[in-house]
Amino acid sequence: MATQMAVNSGASLWGPLKELWETVDGAVLRRQPESGHLLDLQLKKHKPHFLTLFKNPPKSAEQREKVRKASTEGIAIQGQQGSRLLPEQLLTEAFILSDLFDVGELAALELLLAGEHQQPHFPGLTRGLVAVLLYWDGKLCVANSLRTLIQSRQGKTFTLDLSGELVALTTRFTDELMSQGLTKRILTLVSEISVTREFERLQKERGLGNEKHRKEVSGLIKECRQALADSLFSWTCQSPLTKDDTLALIGHLETVPAQADGSLDSVNLALVMALLYCLDVSFIEQGTEDREDLIQALPLLTERQYVSAVHSRLMDGQPWKLPGLQAVCRLAWALSLRVLSQLPQGSALVEFTEADEALADQALLGDVFLFMKEGILGCESFAQEEFYIRRLHSLITDFLALMPMKVKQLRNRADEDARLVHMSLQMDSELPSSLRKDLDHLMMLIGEFYSKDTFGLELGLEFWCPTESLQHTSLQGSYLGMALQRPPHKQVVLSKFVRQMGDLLPSTLYISYLRMLKGLANGPQCAHYCFSLLKTNGATHSDNIQGVSGSPVSWEHFFHSLMLYHENLRRDLPNPDAAQYRHPPLRGITQRELEGLTAFLQLLTTIITWSENARLALCEHPQWTPVVVMLGLLQCSVPPVLKAELLQCLAAFGKSPEIAASLWQSLEYTQILQTVRAPGQRQAAGIEVELNEIESSCEEYPLTRAFCHLISTLVESSLPINLGAGLRVPGFQPYLNFLRDSVFLPFPTRAYRRPAEKWEVADSVLEVFHKLLRDYEPQPSDFVQEMVELQGEQIPAHKPPGHSIMFHLLNDSPTLALCLSLLEEGVRQLDTYAPFPGKKQLESAVLHCLCLLDLALQKEMVFTDLLRESQSSLLISPLEQLLQGVSPQTRRADHIVNIARYLYHSSSNPEAAFQSSKILRRISNYPNIQMRLVGDFTHDQAVSEKLMAGFVECLDNDEAEEGIEKGDDTQKKVARIRHETQIHILNLLITSLELKTPNLALYLLGYEVKKPVSSTNLQDPGVLGCPRSCLHAILSLLQRGTEKRSGPVLTQQAPHLAELCYQVIYQLCACPDTSGPTMRYLRTSQDFLFSHLQHLPFILPSNQIAALSQMSWLMKTAAIELRVTSLNRQRSHTQRLVSLLLDDQPHTQHTADGESGMEEETRSVSGFLHFDTVSKVRRKLLSVLDAIDFSQDIPELLQLDFFERTQIEQVISNCEHVNEQGHTVCNVKLLHRVLVAEVNALQGMAAIGQRPLLMEEVNSILQQVVERNRVRRSLGAKRHALQSWRSLVETLLTACPADLIPADDRQLIIRDLLLDLHDKVLSEDAAGELMPIVAGAVFTLTAQLSQSVLSEQQQGVGLESSSGFASIANSALHLILRKLLDFILCTGGGYQRLRAHLYGSLLYYLQIAQKPEEPDTLQTAGKAMWERLTAPEDSFSKLQRENLAIIESYGKALMEVVCRDACDGHEISRMLALAVLDRILSIDRQNQWLLYVCNSGYLRSLVESLRQDDGALQSMLTPQPPLLKPLYIYESKMALLTRVAKTGQGAVELLRCGLVAQLMECQVFDMVPDSDAHRMMRDPSGFIPSPMDRYRQILLPTLRLFQVILTSTTMNHQQGAAQVLQWLIVHADTIQSLLRCQELSMGALKELSLLTGIISKTALPGVLEMGEVNSSALMEFQGHINRFQRLCLSLLSRLAGSERERLLKQAEIAAPGDSAEQREEMEVAMQQVCANIMEYCQTLLLQSSAQAQFSICLFSPSGSEPAGRDGGRADLSSSLPPMAYSRAPSLGLVLYLLKNSAADFFRFHQSHRQNLGKLQSLDQLPPEELKELCQGLVSGPGGVEKISSVQRSLLAKRRLVQLINNRAKLLALCSYVIETCLFVLWRHLEYYLLHCTPADPKDSLLPGAGLYRSRLTDGEINWRGLGLSRVSQQDLDLLKSDMGAAFGEALQRKLLEVEGLYSQVRSRYTFIQALVRRIRGLVRQPKS
Repeated sequence: MATQMAVNSGASLWGPLKELWETVDGAVLRRQPESGHLLDLQLKKHKPHFLTLFKNPPKSAEQREKVRKASTEGIAIQGQQGSRLLPEQLLTEAFILSDLFDVGELAALELLLAGEHQQPHFPGLTRGLVAVLLYWDGKLCVANSLRTLIQSRQGKTFTLDLSGELVALTTRFTDELMSQGLTKRILTLVSEISVTREFERLQKERGLGNEKHRKEVSGLIKECRQALADSLFSWTCQSPLTKDDTLALIGHLETVPAQADGSLDSVNLALVMALLYCLDVSFIEQGTEDREDLIQALPLLTERQYVSAVHSRLMDGQPWKLPGLQAVCRLAWALSLRVLSQLPQGSALVEFTEADEALADQALLGDVFLFMKEGILGCESFAQEEFYIRRLHSLITDFLALMPMKVKQLRNRADEDARLVHMSLQMDSELPSSLRKDLDHLMMLIGEFYSKDTFGLELGLEFWCPTESLQHTSLQGSYLGMALQRPPHKQVVLSKFVRQMGDLLPSTLYISYLRMLKGLANGPQCAHYCFSLLKTNGATHSDNIQGVSGSPVSWEHFFHSLMLYHENLRRDLPNPDAAQYRHPPLRGITQRELEGLTAFLQLLTTIITWSENARLALCEHPQWTPVVVMLGLLQCSVPPVLKAELLQCLAAFGKSPEIAASLWQSLEYTQILQTVRAPGQRQAAGIEVELNEIESSCEEYPLTRAFCHLISTLVESSLPINLGAGLRVPGFQPYLNFLRDSVFLPFPTRAYRRPAEKWEVADSVLEVFHKLLRDYEPQPSDFVQEMVELQGEQIPAHKPPGHSIMFHLLNDSPTLALCLSLLEEGVRQLDTYAPFPGKKQLESAVLHCLCLLDLALQKEMVFTDLLRESQSSLLISPLEQLLQGVSPQTRRADHIVNIARYLYHSSSNPEAAFQSSKILRRISNYPNIQMRLVGDFTHDQAVSEKLMAGFVECLDNDEAEEGIEKGDDTQKKVARIRHETQIHILNLLITSLELKTPNLALYLLGYEVKKPVSSTNLQDPGVLGCPRSCLHAILSLLQRGTEKRSGPVLTQQAPHLAELCYQVIYQLCACPDTSGPTMRYLRTSQDFLFSHLQHLPFILPSNQIAALSQMSWLMKTAAIELRVTSLNRQRSHTQRLVSLLLDDQPHTQHTADGESGMEEETRSVSGFLHFDTVSKVRRKLLSVLDAIDFSQDIPELLQLDFFERTQIEQVISNCEHVNEQGHTVCNVKLLHRVLVAEVNALQGMAAIGQRPLLMEEVNSILQQVVERNRVRRSLGAKRHALQSWRSLVETLLTACPADLIPADDRQLIIRDLLLDLHDKVLSEDAAGELMPIVAGAVFTLTAQLSQSVLSEQQQGVGLESSSGFASIANSALHLILRKLLDFILCTGGGYQRLRAHLYGSLLYYLQIAQKPEEPDTLQTAGKAMWERLTAPEDSFSKLQRENLAIIESYGKALMEVVCRDACDGHEISRMLALAVLDRILSIDRQNQWLLYVCNSGYLRSLVESLRQDDGALQSMLTPQPPLLKPLYIYESKMALLTRVAKTGQGAVELLRCGLVAQLMECQVFDMVPDSDAHRMMRDPSGFIPSPMDRYRQILLPTLRLFQVILTSTTMNHQQGAAQVLQWLIVHADTIQSLLRCQELSMGALKELSLLTGIISKTALPGVLEMGEVNSSALMEFQGHINRFQRLCLSLLSRLAGSERERLLKQAEIAAPGDSAEQREEMEVAMQQVCANIMEYCQTLLLQSSAQAQFSICLFSPSGSEPAGRDGGRADLSSSLPPMAYSRAPSLGLVLYLLKNSAADFFRFHQSHRQNLGKLQSLDQLPPEELKELCQGLVSGPGGVEKISSVQRSLLAKRRLVQLINNRAKLLALCSYVIETCLFVLWRHLEYYLLHCTPADPKDSLLPGAGLYRSRLTDGEINWRGLGLSRVSQQDLDLLKSDMGAAFGEALQRKLLEVEGLYSQVRSRYTFIQALVRRIRGLVRQPKS
């Protein structure tokens, strides 16, 4: 034993029993699938608990010892390792508990531990008190389980429709319990357990806490007893008890006492009913199919001993404690014997059955009917149990039907007694003592019993035998239709009883008979029958006016009497001014008559309440005129009680709107409430006087309550606008004033004889206010003071009553103060948890107050707006501010706190809690109030805890159910209200979270309100004293069921609630303040996201919208979680979620429960079909996507016959508003009001005839609008879900560490996502609204795919793989491309912005096939041409070729779409379309697209648009530019045109389209910004480029385009060149200023490199010959060309000299971070400029003539090099004579350039070699060097540190390739410069040294002019232009010697080495060697 003594922390007396009850409840009541198996297990486990019902585990010394040692040695706890030491205090409490309940010490200890664990659910209680609750809750669970199991049995009374096996299981189990003596055990327990005894014991040990705890404990104990008694009752309903058990039950009932009011308590009632069902044989008559089996099982028929034992026990003369109860049992037995005697089996029991008469007599002597009325009907729980009612009904009807002679006896006795009474009255003697009132009691019982019909059974119908069918009023009808079925015998007997009793009715029974009729008229059909009875009872002869022969129970008699009373009393009508009015003469109506009248009026009220026909028939009867007579009687002096009955009756008439309207007028006319004062009248009259004078002094207020009820009914039917017109200001106002000032405001201060009446008065008057305000809609007319004419005066008109109430509620008025104090009183009373008189009415009054406040808050906005617009002088304050006022009772601002405290009572008052939550939610919209509320709520610790507990209790409520259907079932209604309360609380949290802190939501969700929110440390409830907050409640709601396979229960049972819960969680995670604490808590304590995401997708066919919203919020939260865990490097968390969402391998998670489900089967099937995909499952992300249905059924257009469609659409759009979720929906109620008003406005007979049709059409319009709203909400939900899905996918792919998903998986995942997305969006019925989101997702996914493939190639993986390109196969890529193009085409004409995404995707996709940059190793030239041609096609070009084939397969359609988008539309899509065109043209080898673009006119359109862009581009150059869009579009256009120009045919086409002509007209090129002025206005962010940079962004593309055109148009070169030259000349000033540029920045160098390139190809003498130019223009052109040449040469002298070094240094100083790259770019640009100018020189030389002797000279014959080479600051100008410098540069410059280039060449060559080496051994490089290489590519300090090593090596590799290619470019430029320099040198030297004749200094000034001119042709340049004025022999000699010195061996060797290293590798032809040889020859030739 000792070894097993581990403590169960769930408490064996509570936890397992709770589980048992949940299983039984789930299996039997909620019918959960698969629960039968669990039930079986539980029943086997808990059988001992049932066998020894409520037996506690015994105490033992051993246990005591073990528990005592727990504080020192510790104790083992199940499911925990090791033993745990428990504090001494806990053990002491355990011993107390053990003694208190007489349970084992261990069990007591367990209860305490469980209490400690459950404590957060019971704020304010200690663990001991919670343990007491748990103890009784455990007992209740057993009792409830027992009751439910017994109810599930099959039997004679009812069935629960359960499955056969379940019933068999429970029947077997309960039979066994019964055979073990269950009945006796139950009876013992019922007598042993009593609340008072238990409370005494608990009180002694301080086991009772606050009022709530006391109430809960007493509730649990009462429920235990009730459940036990119900178990026995349910058993006897279904199957009989054995003899012993029956006798035991009778024995128990003998000793039962009554309660104080003479009624039985509900437990004993259940036992009485159990006995009555035991003795019940009436079911035998019903003839059901299993009748024979039931008869066999009935011991009454089969066991003689049974009958004998019961009979002798009941015949026993021993009186019971309650003789009435004994009488009931005897009567029941007598009736059973009577039934038995009529059965064949009864013949054996004759000796018993003959005693039935005697038994019945004994029962009657025991006043059986009186006891049934007082003892049984008096019990509250009687009316709540249908089978009690049915049994009593059968008892009463059986007595009447089976014992007619007894009934006759009773009647005779009653007649006899009536005569005796009559005689004694006449003789004034004493009443005889022997009077019995049995018939009286029977009638009263019937009346009372049938007047309450809780379940709408209408059992009273058995008393009405339909002599006529309800449909046909005439008898012949039955022959015409179907013959009337003969009613059952019993019914005939009963209806005879009703009729006969009314015949010759003795006056003593008159009132009882009326009461009986009133009961039997309760129900729509019964009321009709009763009405007919009273009609036919009337006088049959029309001449008989006195009503003598007619029955006294008929309409005729009643109304005749009323009229007589009226006639009689009216004569006594006093003069209102007479003083004696105060004591009215009560002549005329005796007490007996008063009772009779009251009974009649109540009968009348019942009939007309139920039957509309009766109401109209009586009201319109010409002789009786009941309404007039009653109103007349009200004016007479009759007792207030009678007036109250009259008013109640009028209220019943007022239920029909037709009667109500006239009733108002009559009411006003009779001045029941005096609304018009006579001129001389001193004193008020009417009901006001009654209230103040009579009722107040009597301290009873029936009249006032009835008047309120009447007004309440009438207000509901119709509100009269012109009531009292002509005599007073028309309207309802006087009535409202009376109700407010005379009834409502004084009600707390009046005296009440019956305390409950105080609340009844308040309730009835508040009900009227509530109805008035509910139906009030503020209108603009309410705020305009209208006047009415009254007796010639203009008097202000009354406002609608709702307006008046609203005004009082929006001011600090007595009305509002009283409402608020009523609320405070209500919550104070509820906090006592004690019953008090009028509790129900107080609750109802409080509810009306809350509704009033809610309605006022709801209508306040419209009201205030209208008031403001009307500029009326009314003053009002917003209600939410008034609610912050100070309460006069408590001197605190606690009104809102009081309202919130109703949530704490949600279990007992769900409706009040619901209204309270609504009000709080409305108030929560005001941010300024939230701050104060938090203060008010947290001000008092105790109140704060209570409020929090209230909110939590509402959210935790298990009984809440989300129901769409508005059922009448009260339980359903309450469940729905509880659910709505939860919704309001969640909405309150959602609204508050959006406001600034501190707000209510933070307080309710358990965050810090007084410290910074982010410092909150969320804990599980109970940890570190953390109370249970709304967050815990929300989480526990959501977590329920997550551990099972079916997923969170809430998402299925209450979809909308679950959606809001997820939204709250998302908001907490998304808000920066709460995000940290929340995500930590969800991650660590709850593992919330993982447990919910694994159940995605949520599929809810019934409520698709809610399911989508739930998933949306959950996915958004998951995206945040992924982002946060990635940032914090919490890899394992991220990894877990990523694999959950993306894996396509099945998780083996739920198979542990032995639930092998669907997946197993489907897997085996798929395995059978596809051998390779055995273990694949759908990725979670894809199955979520599957759950979003892209199709949307759109409602068809309205078919209207009467209304105009366009107008209706207009009205609908006017009624639209944006709801809380952000969807635009139509307000259906408002629309309904508008349309009905429109229909009502129609006049004339035709309109009235058409009205039903019109209303039908209105209905169809409304249905259509509801459907539209649903569609909008559905689309909104789908959009939201898709957005969330997209953000989750994007987060997964971009924010999570890349290495979590391997590259090959990543590509497959992206492929799956892309293909699925496209499949869904390309289906026929996909909704267009979802396309933009899909396009966005496609864009991201394609970008990710391209990036992934590229990075995979960079790492050098997968290039050799056979499947094609990367891990993803080519076929998949092609599929993606096809879908993408389909998507582009399916978006057709619209959706241009959407296509921008798709173009972006296409660009990313095409980028995949782009070859990455490869290092130029300078070795390629070694391969022969043949090798290159026959080399196998690499994967890039293969993919590119296949891509192109796919694109071309789409033909013109695709071309059309792309070209159209490129030419006009939205800027971004234009840019992207241009880029797509560019990309496709670049891979289109066949030039299909080019031809299309040219032929379809799109190209011309693009070219011509350049001219239009000019203005926009000019605005770009202002210092503060507008948007830069035009600039970007211009760049895109130029890029495309440049691409077109790269093919010869494209270039020619461009020239033909007049491209250059268009650009010539653009003036933007001449607007060079002033660079200094704008230096100050740089954009600090550096995003907007400076004006100069913007100018360059415009100029450079144009120059590049020209360069490409010049390169492409080789055949028609001259034509292109001529056009470009014209452009240069048009913009000559600009061009020249650019060439003269002072500041050689990077940008300037780029400009120059392009400009010089163009000039070198166009500014040539030969070009001019092309154009048809006249001679004067030719001269001008010639001048321009000369100027270009001069400027180019001077530029060369700047760049070749020392300026170059200076510029490079300057670049390094300016931007040290980016210096390496900057420097490289500058080097390239300078080399390029030099190369271009040298090329220009070479072309000029070649064009001038083929032989040197006729060549022109560009350089002066001076061989001296520019000075300043030692790095000094000396410019070129200082080393040359000024004149020479300004004229022409010397040959020394060329030589200098040559030397420098050779030196640079070797420097670059070495660098190139080193970098190549590094690239080949990248893995071996030291980390420092890698870091250094990456530095250039990573921005920001410390950027390199953050990236991973893989990234680092990739970056280093990229940087090395960049460096190598840069060096290769430089090497090419250097070698080119060297070759051209050598050529120019050779040409000049050859001329100077061989052909030049030196000028003699003695000659004239220009001696050589003539000589030279003879050599120059017209088109060539004059020497003058270059300033070579004279060359002396001395110059030539100097030149020769300088050249000889400079062009030495060393230089020659170097040059030849260059050739060996570079030129020969590049091509076979080399010039360097030949030129060097020739120059050497020239320089060395001997002087001639």
